Amino acid sequence: MAGVAKHGPGKWKNILVDSEFADKLASRSNVDLKDKWRNMGANHEQVSGDNAMTPKGKATAASAVRPRTQTSSAAFVSKDSVNEKLSQGPQNAKSVPKYNAMILEALSSIKDCNGSDFGAIMRFIEKKYEVQQSFRRLLSSKLRKLVLQGTLEKVQKRYKIRLAASGTKTPTPKQKGVNSRPLQKSRLTISAETVEDAAKTAADKIAEAENKSFVAAEAVKESERVSRMAEDADALLMHLKEVFEQWEDNGRQHNF
Repeated sequence: MAGVAKHGPGKWKNILVDSEFADKLASRSNVDLKDKWRNMGANHEQVSGDNAMTPKGKATAASAVRPRTQTSSAAFVSKDSVNEKLSQGPQNAKSVPKYNAMILEALSSIKDCNGSDFGAIMRFIEKKYEVQQSFRRLLSSKLRKLVLQGTLEKVQKRYKIRLAASGTKTPTPKQKGVNSRPLQKSRLTISAETVEDAAKTAADKIAEAENKSFVAAEAVKESERVSRMAEDADALLMHLKEVFEQWEDNGRQHNF
């Protein structure tokens, strides 16, 4: 099998797009090639087991190396296998991203404010990537899981990327040539103004407290002064009382 000898087992897409084999394999798909290769390996192991005591590993290795003299058209005859789309050409050789990434890419690209239904997501992915036959079932399962995980939300059979999941937010790439220093400078300016305002407020509060303290001290002084005046008045009253009593006693003695 010249294609396998040139590209190696499993490189079916590379064989299909190779100009040396493309014309002969125009009606074949990578599934056809894989099925044929599997059948050839099984037949070779069975014949080897019947004719000799060859270990299974060696039989498999022997089936992997085929003479280049075999023609490519004789090697692939499985017409009943299901053909897959090969519309992407060389692009099919690229690695297909994971299903979750494909789904999120589809929803982001379609950009329908009401969300995208299953069919729209399926068509977008099938148009851009080569997918296996069971992809419809896998896609349905993946959508359900993403809804349960909270990555997507489903409203009336339409799917949207949940805004909260953009906490999964894609970071905005930095633009070249954009200097972040003006932003830092503005932050420093705002910070300096805030500190200055706080200092003024603190100074006002301190002055107010000092004023209240002064008023309180003056009130204490006034209270002490009034107290002393009251004491002086009491003393004067006592003195006058004593003088009056003496005068009263002298008057009585004079009458006698």
